[in-house]
Amino acid sequence: MVERAPADGRRRGRDRPLVEPVPDAPAAVAALGDERGLLLADYHAGIEAGLRYERGVELDSAGDERRERVLDLLTRTDADRLVVLGDLGHRIGGAGDAETAELDALLSAVGVPVTLALGNHDPGLAEAFGDRVDVTPAGGARLGDVGVLHGHTWPAPEVLGADVVCMGHEHVAVRLADAVGGGRAEKAWLRGPLARDAFVDDVDLAGVDWRDPELVVFPAFNDRSGGTWVNVDGQGFLSPFLPDALESGEAYLLDGTRLGDYRRV
Repeated sequence: MVERAPADGRRRGRDRPLVEPVPDAPAAVAALGDERGLLLADYHAGIEAGLRYERGVELDSAGDERRERVLDLLTRTDADRLVVLGDLGHRIGGAGDAETAELDALLSAVGVPVTLALGNHDPGLAEAFGDRVDVTPAGGARLGDVGVLHGHTWPAPEVLGADVVCMGHEHVAVRLADAVGGGRAEKAWLRGPLARDAFVDDVDLAGVDWRDPELVVFPAFNDRSGGTWVNVDGQGFLSPFLPDALESGEAYLLDGTRLGDYRRV
């Protein structure tokens, strides 16, 4: 049984939501101190060139469409800053020509400051675009009361001291069965309390003011980057702290439909 619910990032005891998904989009708005941020994950600029090289798959570039989607979301949300939760680029080890051209067009068009939580596909982007993008360390950073990171490494202690922790990396999807026994994959959000015990052996928590943060795992913004079906056996998580850090997470579709415990969808 599915249920529509306002998965808006509201913390218990708070009057305002810190992180609120944009309806029907793999993106969210967030209160980042004095700024209103548009958050998205796994943009993967230039992915078509990567797929051609990696798998021999020939696809026309959707770079213009990706850029227009971001610009539309910035307008709709009236955001002051764009925050990408890792993998802004696609080619590991340095931007290729197609990736560089797509990123140059994107960064020239957005019209707001851009923060990149460094992802595993982003090496070289700081050198190529560091004058136009604020790049965090691999462990992420804290923007106001919101911690941001990609999720491919252990988070920095300051990230765990936030009220809400936002990450990408997993390209979250769920497999849903239809009435005739078939199935389809749908992008999804994962949300739930962040379990402190998952970090005690690998992160120095001595100076962390633990606030019982919520973890929000973003779906991929890129429609061609695939995904991990989190409710299918054998589809393990990529992050070193999942699933241990999300013991009681729930899955939500992009339209806000609450699916319940992601492991039992």
